[in-house]
Parts: sequence; structure tokens; C-alpha cells
Amino acid sequence: QVRLQESGPGLVKPSQMLSLTCTVSGDSITTNGFAWSWIRQPPGKGMEWMGAIAYDGSTYYNPSLKSRTVVTRDTAKNQFFLQLSSVTPEDAAVFYCANLKGGYWGRGAQVTVSS
Repeated sequence: QVRLQESGPGLVKPSQMLSLTCTVSGDSITTNGFAWSWIRQPPGKGMEWMGAIAYDGSTYYNPSLKSRTVVTRDTAKNQFFLQLSSVTPEDAAVFYCANLKGGYWGRGAQVTVSS
């Protein structure tokens, strides 16, 4: 059974960097053909795909967020990471990590942006 778990600070100050970790169990993040995504949902709004890292390490980003988003991974720990820089209160959301092709999602991590 594939499981994803988000972790990271629940509160980030404006202008700082938001960093989240997704720990994957039950499958390797290097499994051929899969990509591992970050998606967010601001309060009262729809889901927004932010970016992904593929099994071979290739990265893909939402053009609207590309300048502020970095997705990386640690294959030894079977984890992948999200960094979102220069956050504002509008970046507050529930952040999910997911394998969209396989239909696997984490439970989500609430992040608030406030001083």
C-alpha cells in the first residue's frame, strides 16, 4: 500500500520560504513512469498543481509559480520536498503531496502565512 505523508512547519512568516517534506512508503519515488507532485488548496479555492519531480529526477512546474517553486528529492530516504520562496498571506493553503497517476495522496498539511 502506497502512503504519502506531508510534514513541515504550519506557520511561515511573510517573505520567508515555505519548506515541506513528503515521505513516501510502499513504493520507491524512482519507480519508472511515476511523478510525484505538490498540490495546494487555498481556503475557499480550488486545487492548484504546483510542481512535480519525476522518477528520473526531472522537474516540472506550474508556470505561474515557477519563479518561486523548487521541488527536490532524497532517494535514499524516499522523500521529496517543496520549497516556495517569498511567501505572502495568499500562499496560505493546505498542501498535498501526491502521485497523480497512481491516485495516491497524502492527507495534507495546513500552512498559514502570518507574522
